[in-house]
Amino acid sequence: MGEERQFDTKAHPLAAGGVGKLLLTFAIPSIVAMLVGSLYNIADQVFIGRKVGILGNAATNVAFPLMTVCMAVSLTFAIGGASNFNLELGRGRRERAARFVGGAISCAALFGVTISAVTLLFLEPILWAFGATPEVMPYAISYTGIVALGTPFMVMSVCGSHLIRADGSPRYSMCCNLTGALLNIVLDPLFIFVFDMGVAGAAWATVISIFIGWLMAARYLLRFKNVELKREYFAPRLREVKDIASIGMAACVNQLSMMCVQVTLNNTLTHYGALSGYGANIPLAASGIITKVNLIFMSLVVGLAQGGQPIIGFNYGAKNYARVRCTFAFTLSAASALSLVTFVVFQSFPREIINFFGETNEQYYHFVERYFRIFLFMTFINGIQPVTANFFSSIGHAARGLFIALTRQILILIPLLLIFPTFWGIDGVMYAGPISDAVAALIAALFIYWEIRDMRHREKTAA
Repeated sequence: MGEERQFDTKAHPLAAGGVGKLLLTFAIPSIVAMLVGSLYNIADQVFIGRKVGILGNAATNVAFPLMTVCMAVSLTFAIGGASNFNLELGRGRRERAARFVGGAISCAALFGVTISAVTLLFLEPILWAFGATPEVMPYAISYTGIVALGTPFMVMSVCGSHLIRADGSPRYSMCCNLTGALLNIVLDPLFIFVFDMGVAGAAWATVISIFIGWLMAARYLLRFKNVELKREYFAPRLREVKDIASIGMAACVNQLSMMCVQVTLNNTLTHYGALSGYGANIPLAASGIITKVNLIFMSLVVGLAQGGQPIIGFNYGAKNYARVRCTFAFTLSAASALSLVTFVVFQSFPREIINFFGETNEQYYHFVERYFRIFLFMTFINGIQPVTANFFSSIGHAARGLFIALTRQILILIPLLLIFPTFWGIDGVMYAGPISDAVAALIAALFIYWEIRDMRHREKTAA
């Protein structure tokens, strides 16, 4: 272990150069990586909506929690593996850094296969639990059953792209993700309209595209830059797996909490929608579209935060705290600007946004416009929580990152989704959103204030 200390951390690119330029270099591929997951769902939703209609859109909404589970597992090993990799490089421990890469990939493969098998074995009960109605169920079974076949490659592809970026190859990581996304956009209309395969065509387009993306990521693993990946490093050791899971748990819980919110939202909307003038299927279909449109915004913010992860993790490991703070400040400023622009778009153009997914009736538009403007009213501050949660994961403070990741979705939003509609019906669902957003942002702001203050104290003590 002592020989590994010969690795010069001060000469590493992550420790030198302008933070703004470096952040942009890593953030753009990271944003693309996050957007790809959203684009897979958005592309399916657009083409299915135009071919099948409301029931097809509702089916992809019902399947969405499965995609969220896959992303949760992916990010556990992706962020946990990448963060530990960069922290160990910053400490000069190259062999242990390499073990984190191998362990992360192996665990991603194992869990991806497990998710696929469980989904296929219990497909129909899972879809009922996710909020499917009798009319939607046939479409949901067709779509989800096929997508489940590709989940192992989805999990490994996301994990691989994060590790590639952490190794200092953000452009190649971006190419892996873009290739799959663009291929999906080409195959979707071909399978859905030309071959007349409906929702099954969209599902097969997604699976094929994900597989191609994974092949590109797997190719890079044979030529890692900063470490040599030996075969024995791919046999997971308990020590590395625990460290990976510890840091990656915040991102995992954040995604799982999104799944819990989506399931709760689906069931609440169908129940109270049936008691309103909208019916059960309009809120279910509209909510799915709005969730995925909002996911584009969240992908930009989370991708930006993850772009700062290698810089923050490496410099925190090297005890260069001023650079850590500077990177966080750049990241939060950019996320806040994105949040403000998105708020203006959501408030100003809800009908225009929904028209991308196919034209429908006036009742549907009425629900969509109110949902956009009320549920997403606090979008302008929604960059604070994910940036802060990712910051704590990047510096190895897993428990704090986990708590911040839990605040909005699990600790605040789900209870409000269960309580408010009992008083205000379906409107209660809409008002739960902005209240939970505001409280979560305040909690995150307090945590980061305390951490930066502590960092400054350590600097003074060391001096």
